[in-house]
Amino acid sequence: MKVEIRQIGFSDYQMDIYHIWKLFYEEVELVYEPADDAELRMTLELADAGVEAEAEVRAYLERPESGAAWSHTERRLLRSGAAEARRRELKRVVGSALLRVLEEASGLEQPWGVLTGVRPTKLMHNMVRKQGRELSVRQLQEEYLLTDEKAKLLADIVERQLQVIPDLFELDREVSLYIGIPFCPTKCAYCTFPAYDIRGNNGSVDSFLDGLHYEIRETGEWLKRTGLTVTTIYWGGGTPTSITAEQIDALFETMHQSIPDMDQVRELTVEAGRPDTITPDKLKVMKKWNVDRISINPQSFTQLTLDKIGRHHTVDETIEKFILSREMGMDNINMDLIIGLPNEGIPEFQHTLDETAKLLPESLTVHTLSFKRASRMTKNRDQYEVAERDEIADMMKMANRFMEENGYHPYYMYRQKNMLGNLENVGYALGDRDSLYNILMMEERQTIIGLGCGAVSKVLYPAVYDAEGNEQQKIERFPNPKEPSVYNQAYKEYFDKKMRLLDDAYGQTVSR
Repeated sequence: MKVEIRQIGFSDYQMDIYHIWKLFYEEVELVYEPADDAELRMTLELADAGVEAEAEVRAYLERPESGAAWSHTERRLLRSGAAEARRRELKRVVGSALLRVLEEASGLEQPWGVLTGVRPTKLMHNMVRKQGRELSVRQLQEEYLLTDEKAKLLADIVERQLQVIPDLFELDREVSLYIGIPFCPTKCAYCTFPAYDIRGNNGSVDSFLDGLHYEIRETGEWLKRTGLTVTTIYWGGGTPTSITAEQIDALFETMHQSIPDMDQVRELTVEAGRPDTITPDKLKVMKKWNVDRISINPQSFTQLTLDKIGRHHTVDETIEKFILSREMGMDNINMDLIIGLPNEGIPEFQHTLDETAKLLPESLTVHTLSFKRASRMTKNRDQYEVAERDEIADMMKMANRFMEENGYHPYYMYRQKNMLGNLENVGYALGDRDSLYNILMMEERQTIIGLGCGAVSKVLYPAVYDAEGNEQQKIERFPNPKEPSVYNQAYKEYFDKKMRLLDDAYGQTVSR
């Protein structure tokens, strides 16, 4: 769809306007100049009177095929204030007005209102710290246009996170580690994570492991110099359990020799996501090194679906490996489920929930399928038939009921671009089995040091505050190479750059 937009009185919200349109139309091109071939036309006008500003956004949708016209006007008073705060408020006003225009024109309700970012819980934390739960929920509903259900979900998650990690906002003298192992038996159709076929690549795997051992040892030395300790460690990928039991054992040995105060680490997770990579020997190694949380991810309990998306394991294998893990002492198991997989509707998702109920893992993460740009599924979208928006929403409601009926509570969430139904991914847990790493990663309250292929470090600089007391947090991302061949050749060079970034953030003068 091609849309001609005439913009009067402001010019720096074009990307925000685009993201609002994308909530309603999968393919949209916005043109800010006359376009005779435009299917729709819109005028956005913002009048700023200065100290007490009135923002008026006036939108017109003209439908050439019918000659019908529809219009909507929204007015809000904006308080004077700091330039950045004023810019954010103007952005919200423009987005809110445009959202209401498109909701009325399309008949679609956007449950997340104008929030299009990955981490709405991060916004909620900041709001609750200033004004409490009740006012924050009301603000999300009235100003950001969230539904009651989504505003309450954010409030519940924020409340839970502070129960699980009471010192969430005091962890700047600790870090967490992410260990990226980029190999899988096969790559799933929806996946864009570093995941390379491990078969026939022994030389590449061995070289990669040399680099990972190096990064772990050197990171341990840096932690000792700075006096920083580690809160959580998460092995992801790829599928870490794609490598052998002996290779896993050697990595843990290096980790325990190198990382200070390993006995103080609050949580150690290994993403054993593919059931076809789990063996008794690997489970035995993980028990030996006190791994206290693993993931075994079915995604679906329908075999045709697994075959379609390229997961070369069986439903029975998922169940067998779950039972094996239980028998070998793993008492904190996570499972991932995906809503909206190809050829799945309500009956198939209900079957997945029914099978999950027989196992009741300690935590469940319910994802909504996202068409990620680089995935095989997105590149060949015409080959994958997925459910309609209303059916996706119904499946999310089914998941919510399942969680409530079985005693799970939501504890973290995030959103992605191009998610079916403009919904969300939510992690649920039983009792006190909330994943600490998932919370820390999403809320960005401490540095995450990424080691290994495809791992991304997120380095938090000390917080500063503006004139109104708002926290301004600088975060620098540093990605390691995604391809094993590049990582194997350049891991020392990348590691040195990463350490210089960490030294800068933590005020270190140690030269490298």
